[in-house]
Amino acid sequence: MIYLNERNLEQIGIDWPVLATLIEEAAAAFAAGECAQPIKPYLKYGDERNRIIAMPAYVNRPVRAAGLKWIASFPGNIDIGLPRANSVTILNDPDTGIPVAMVQGSLISAIRTAAVSGAMLRKLIAGGDRPLRAAVIGMGPIGRMHVHMLNGLLGDRISGITAFDRRNVDVEEWLNGVPAVIPVEKAASWQEAYRAADVVFTCTAAPERYIDEAAKPDAILMHVSLRDYELDALANVGTIIVDSWEEICRADTDTERLHLYAGLQASDTITLAEAMSLPREQLIRPARPTLFTPMGLAIFDVAVAAHYAEAAERLGVGQRLE
Repeated sequence: MIYLNERNLEQIGIDWPVLATLIEEAAAAFAAGECAQPIKPYLKYGDERNRIIAMPAYVNRPVRAAGLKWIASFPGNIDIGLPRANSVTILNDPDTGIPVAMVQGSLISAIRTAAVSGAMLRKLIAGGDRPLRAAVIGMGPIGRMHVHMLNGLLGDRISGITAFDRRNVDVEEWLNGVPAVIPVEKAASWQEAYRAADVVFTCTAAPERYIDEAAKPDAILMHVSLRDYELDALANVGTIIVDSWEEICRADTDTERLHLYAGLQASDTITLAEAMSLPREQLIRPARPTLFTPMGLAIFDVAVAAHYAEAAERLGVGQRLE
């Protein structure tokens, strides 16, 4: 078995165009029934905010792998100087079941999350040339990785990024090591970042919903953290794109609240896999914001981990475990 830690992933590097294409191809395989992925169980105890999630999956292409991501999310860790998310991903040989790789640390999960956002956003803004302004609300590791992704994948379309966090986060320290192509400035409030943005990334661990106003009519809402919007703030949304209705419509997500209290049904949404195959014109509704709200599919975690395991074998990176 090969063992990879976060330093090993940094040695291999992050190729955002390759990763975005990997996500697109895995989504197509999922839509074609070539993957296996049960609904992920949540282990909850003690503090209601905390959860440890098991995410098993088999993916047939573009890499062939089976595995499990075991990820803990403890929001209170942030207040005591610890990472909110901690995970380990195990890969098994898909033919024998023998464990062949272990990827430790939350970096692989952050890379997957931003790669999914990048694949979807690349689709939503394809064919245009107007410079877009992005907002990143939540200056933690996930927000930082989305800035990294925007620089590596869409630097020719994003003219600037405005970031906000309720904590006093230093921008330069936060972005240490991120390729700096797109200028980033810090906002004094979420409203300042949100109101001017063409693309809004919510990447928080907020304990309560706080966004209480509708976005610009043509905004793209990349709703990564799932629990940020009051219902009224989403009333003017046009297209709603989900990765999986069964996954996203639970665990008190904003999508579940739209279902329970505003009548949203699965038939009112488009899946990520469907969106990838449709013309952009069928995804964007005039004068209405577009909402992408992914719960996180295990097939993407397994595919991204397998991508790095293959690269590690090729480059001689990582440690051999007996």
